[in-house]
Amino acid sequence: MGSLERNELLRTVKRLGRTIWKKWSGYHRRSLVETKMHCIKLLGNKLSARNFQSQVNEIHARMAVLNKFTDLGRPHTRVVT
Repeated sequence: MGSLERNELLRTVKRLGRTIWKKWSGYHRRSLVETKMHCIKLLGNKLSARNFQSQVNEIHARMAVLNKFTDLGRPHTRVVT
């Protein structure tokens, strides 16, 4: 990204406000995806399975583990009456 593009981006953020800019640009979704990819890489950079279907199964298993960890760390709120 060139300095002119960056300056224009900063002007847009200043004009819209950071919260509106994040929603407009999809920044939050991108951040979530980058975080999830980082977590996947923490489980290992290489697949140990050799054939394609086994690799698919290995990725599905990794995703199941990540989803379970995410679910365990998410607070569960209830309405108290």
